[in-house]
Amino acid sequence: MTAWVFIVIGVMLTAAAIMALYRVIRGPSILDRMIASDMLLTTIICALGAEMVYNSHTRSLSAMLVLATTAFLGSVVVARYVSRNKHS
Repeated sequence: MTAWVFIVIGVMLTAAAIMALYRVIRGPSILDRMIASDMLLTTIICALGAEMVYNSHTRSLSAMLVLATTAFLGSVVVARYVSRNKHS
């Protein structure tokens, strides 16, 4: 692939990260912030994957797995917290 494809991918991922970061800061609810933080982590994982393809290596794979695990566990914790508070 040519370099301009990766430039377009970088711009799109940067725009997605900025929009997700705005929603994390702005809210308004904890669920909105959690969805936005999941989106931000997913965008970072995609950026790492694109960088791995561009540079033809797999050194970032462990970081991608840690980020995916963090996103999953964070979602589970927030879901349990919200479900417990809605029943009280």
